[in-house]
Formats: sequence, structure tokens, C-alpha cells
Amino acid sequence: MKKFALLVLIGLLVAVGAGCGGPTYVRGSEMKELDDYAMSTGLDKRDLEQLFDENINALMASPVVEKWKAEPEPPIVSLFPIANDTSEHVRDELDALLAKMETTLINSGIVTVVDHARRDQLIEEIRAQQGGAFDEANSAQVGRQLGARYFLTGRVHDAAERTGDERRVQYFLFMKIVELETGAIRWQNEANLTKGLVD
Repeated sequence: MKKFALLVLIGLLVAVGAGCGGPTYVRGSEMKELDDYAMSTGLDKRDLEQLFDENINALMASPVVEKWKAEPEPPIVSLFPIANDTSEHVRDELDALLAKMETTLINSGIVTVVDHARRDQLIEEIRAQQGGAFDEANSAQVGRQLGARYFLTGRVHDAAERTGDERRVQYFLFMKIVELETGAIRWQNEANLTKGLVD
């Protein structure tokens, strides 16, 4: 009987605790403003959309895209990972941003985009040959092997500051299109945003 009473008491405490203001899991469809809240100083969906919009709009309005539209056959473009030169762990977010750019370029029909699986295979081969190193010069080498005429890449930098319990991280994303034959940069854009933890 004592055991039964103890179990009932534990059950009541759990039930009361669950109904007393604990966190609740929600979906974005249930809470429309959920994507508006910043939950860290890392990059989130709203940040990625801002960086994407600024870069893709600048690219689509650029002279290099006008040149591509005038060509009889869409030129082949390869996309390379955005280098993370920040103190933040934002690799997955940068990959998502690049995937959004890739999707838009593919669906535009302006260019032919090299399959990223083949590109990644060549990158891994170069890393193995050079002991893990992969930089922009290697991007050009891979792009040529893929038959690409251009490659799109970028770098993200940050300026992080902390004072007391407050923190601010400013992100600077530079994207560019490089012509493989000449090494000339045919388009470059800077987009930036700030995240913070304020008291």
C-alpha cells in the first residue's frame, strides 16, 4: 500500500510539474513568429535568407549574368564551399546557403551547374594528395577537371565582441564568381549582418 501511495504521489508531482510553465515544443506553422526570434549568435534561417537575398539579387543584376544570358549555350559553373573564417560554428548554415544559391542557379536556366557529388569527389582526391589542404587555387584545378568555365565561392568573416554578459557578432559574407581561364573575378558582393546577446 505504501508503494502504491508513493507511485501515486510521484505521478501527481510529474503531472503538476508538466503543467507548470515548462517549455513547450512548437512548429513554425503553429507559431508564425518563431523564425523571428534569435536563439543564439549563430546564423539561423532568417539570417540565411537575408544573406541569400542580398547575394542572389546582386548576382542576377550583374554584368556577368547579362553575358551568360547572351551566350548560345549556358556556361558551366561549379559551386565551391564557402570558407568559414569566423570564430563561430556555422559550417552547416553556410552549406545551406550555398545549396539555396545552387538551386536558384539551376532553376534559372542561365547556367549549367556541375553536380556537387562529382565536385566533392575531386575535392577529396586533392585533399588526400595534399594532406588535407584545399584552397581557392585548388578550386580552379577542380573546376577545370569538371569542365567548368566559372566557379562561385565565398568567405565569411566575423568580428566578435563581448562585454560583461553581452555579446555581439558581426558577419561579413563575400561571394564571388571567378573565370577559370583567366582567374579574373567577374562578380563579387559583400553582405553583412549582426547578431547579439543583450542584457
